[in-house]
Amino acid sequence: MRVLLSTFGSRGDVEPFVGLAVALKALGAEAVVSAPGDDEFVALLARAGVEFSPAFMPVRHWIELARRSPMDIPGYGAKMIGAQYDAISASAAGCDAVIATGLMPSVGAAQCLAEKQGLHYEHVTFCPLFLPSHHHRPFPYPGEAAPPEVTDHRALWTHNIAAMNALFGSVINRQRTEIGLLPVATSATTCLPPTLCWRRTRSCGHGGKPTFANQSKRAHWILQDKRPLPNDLEAFLQAGTPPVYLGFGSIAVQEGEAIAAASIRAIRANGRRAGLTRGWAGLTLEDNRDDCFLVGEVNQQALFRRSAAVIHHGGAGTTTTAAMAGAPQVIVPQIVDQPYWAARVAQLGIGVAHEGPRPTFESLVAALSMALATGMAERAEAVSRTLPTNGAMVAAQLLIEAIGRKRAPS
Repeated sequence: MRVLLSTFGSRGDVEPFVGLAVALKALGAEAVVSAPGDDEFVALLARAGVEFSPAFMPVRHWIELARRSPMDIPGYGAKMIGAQYDAISASAAGCDAVIATGLMPSVGAAQCLAEKQGLHYEHVTFCPLFLPSHHHRPFPYPGEAAPPEVTDHRALWTHNIAAMNALFGSVINRQRTEIGLLPVATSATTCLPPTLCWRRTRSCGHGGKPTFANQSKRAHWILQDKRPLPNDLEAFLQAGTPPVYLGFGSIAVQEGEAIAAASIRAIRANGRRAGLTRGWAGLTLEDNRDDCFLVGEVNQQALFRRSAAVIHHGGAGTTTTAAMAGAPQVIVPQIVDQPYWAARVAQLGIGVAHEGPRPTFESLVAALSMALATGMAERAEAVSRTLPTNGAMVAAQLLIEAIGRKRAPS
């Protein structure tokens, strides 16, 4: 059995698929991950021993092109879906299934490929925010906000599906027509996250027949990182009290230099040392004092376990890693699903949700003071002990069973 895992996005889209690929291999299946060819993703897959097939371009290159030449979302989608379809077509040779996540046009390309080649297909999402539900509002796409007088969640989801179709319907149907598939009435697809269950997404809108479910285990797809920390970072950690971590992962934060400076001052005001990662925001130190340390890509699982608190952007991966490490969090959400994770962390009592994406010295002093309080630290540690770590293995087992059922003669 061979499975293609296709994604185009940031590290939060890539690393869970690498964890799933490792689990599939442990169960005797073959797995190939198609992901952006950024150096850090290539290195990540190499460390994990997972077969890598590059997506149509590195995601940081794609972001830079979008920044230089602004274009409407359908225009970007039209460029991406055809190029991504071509990129993953070779990767699908000999595969029994295609699993997709990431940006919508990339997912559309994967679904077109699976249908064209008659392969089992699943779409996953790493945040319930994107699932049609009467319990929450949909994420509003730029320029597609619902009328302010509409407040019913079901009506908002109906509007969201129409907006998704307006943005991507013609793009996806153009690709389908080019490869000999019939057009579909709507491009909106639903899926359930790996922490809850999986759902076939060929059916559109609110429909879709469940193909396999993980109702008993709500565990994240974690790729265990066993790398030691760099020697100089290890020396810094041993030289004093646990630092407060600051990093914004694989997101290019605006005004990153100012945010870093305000954060360091707030950390010092709380009597703590600071450990920063550069990340895509390019964070830097404003002075050479020995109470701060700057590092590049690092084993966050190990570093967070030795941090007094974690200040970050609220990406799903970083939030999960901090929660599993038992480190209290201060989340400064920037885009998309990050406000959701900030709210969840606050609801669980394991961190503080900063209001808005642009923190000040004063706002960070207050938020960090709350996170460092004894009660929140104890709560974060207690919650960490309840989080299962076998999500990738459970998902791999369920996926293999689903593919097997499809291949079995009726």
